[in-house]
Amino acid sequence: MWHGQTVSVVFPTYNEKNSIAQAIREVLETGYIDEVVVVNNNAAPGTSEEVARTPAREIFEPTQGYGYACRRGLTEARGELIVLSEPDGTFAGRDILKLLAYSDDFDAVFGSRTNTILIWEGANMGFLLKWGNWAVAKLLEILFNTTTLTDVGCTMKLFRRSVVESLKKRWTVGDSRFSPELMMHVILSRSRFIEIPVNYRRRVGLSSVTGRIGPAALLGLGMVGLICGVWLRYRLSQLLSLPRSLALTGRK
Repeated sequence: MWHGQTVSVVFPTYNEKNSIAQAIREVLETGYIDEVVVVNNNAAPGTSEEVARTPAREIFEPTQGYGYACRRGLTEARGELIVLSEPDGTFAGRDILKLLAYSDDFDAVFGSRTNTILIWEGANMGFLLKWGNWAVAKLLEILFNTTTLTDVGCTMKLFRRSVVESLKKRWTVGDSRFSPELMMHVILSRSRFIEIPVNYRRRVGLSSVTGRIGPAALLGLGMVGLICGVWLRYRLSQLLSLPRSLALTGRK
């Protein structure tokens, strides 16, 4: 619990059998976490057995996709403050304390993995991934004229429950582009948010997307297309004085 507010951590999992138990222990060791929700998204065999060794609550999302798993976890979490992260060893459990500290003043806190000092040796954040994430984040920042953004693909984020409840019906993306969609929802809702640097460590195992340049580049292009499409709809809604919800979903 943080300042009288319950705290949930959501871990979507697909290929993290060898790291998930340690990730759960790390966040619980902070002493502020009331529940850990693991979203099993057709995860590798043996994942459920690893989760069962911990106090975490496992739920199942059969529709494949990073976005679908995150959406299910955010919806199922019971805490007043909800932290979205990954159990692949890349994020430090103690960094949740940073997000919680900023939650006193903000409705949402976005993590950023592009601060060079906090990128650990062996982390999958080479030149192309680092500056690609930075460039797409800057595109989002400029188009929506918002506060500083430096990483569009960082899973580690915190949200007040009220933010999740107000935005969950507008989610449309089920794949790995869900992160920028989530950020744009927050921006367009005029919620108070900030981005802060977090540690980024070597992954346990290989990522199915960013572990290879080809899929990572295609994901980046997909994010650019999503951001530009949302911005165009947003500008059109402003010109026509349509409800802001149309900017992201195309429907009321």
